[in-house]
Amino acid sequence: MDKKIILGVLALVVVSISLLLMLPDNTVSTPETLPWNITHPTPDTTRVLGVTLGKSTLGEVELAYKNQAELEISLFKPNDAPMGIEAYFDEVNFNGLKAKIVLTISVSPEEIQGMFKRGLRMNSTPSGKRITLAPDDLTRVRASTVASLAYLPNVRLEESILAKRFGEPALRVREKETGITHWLYPQHGLDIAMSEGEKPLMQYLPPKDFDLLRAPLLEHGEILK
Repeated sequence: MDKKIILGVLALVVVSISLLLMLPDNTVSTPETLPWNITHPTPDTTRVLGVTLGKSTLGEVELAYKNQAELEISLFKPNDAPMGIEAYFDEVNFNGLKAKIVLTISVSPEEIQGMFKRGLRMNSTPSGKRITLAPDDLTRVRASTVASLAYLPNVRLEESILAKRFGEPALRVREKETGITHWLYPQHGLDIAMSEGEKPLMQYLPPKDFDLLRAPLLEHGEILK
């Protein structure tokens, strides 16, 4: 190979490595951002991934995650369910595990109806309509409390790994219609939903509110031994 070509290739490799080293690293590695590190500052709250459910405001979460991803907020009107606020981070990187985080915000149905009427734009999707909120309503949502959090890792996690990290669930319930299995941890306000070959979904909420999630599962599912 021509010596000039070799030198040119080496120079390109050096430049490429230099550019990679200059790229920002948004990975956060702390015990508090591990999804199985769940604490309860008070009986009515759950703290996980740096968020205290039932106490932290959406604005506080946005500030804490500012180096991770941009917060997306909209009002969603499903075709077959009540309207609700969608607040999510499309991708965060905690301890080397990339995931999407979806937050449920404590906003009353009456407030949501008013936000719908004041919406700036409406886009149709296959599953419903997405409404862009007015600036004042976005401010109101950011000042509202985070009620629950859903954590969707980008990789599959085997049941053995989940059992090792979270412990054995108090109850296993399988949905009759979909076959999705739920591992329920009422003491932590945690539901891990999983199905064959799919990535798990972890839903967190304060223990006092856990029956809002458990009751419909027991009504439409079967308890596994």
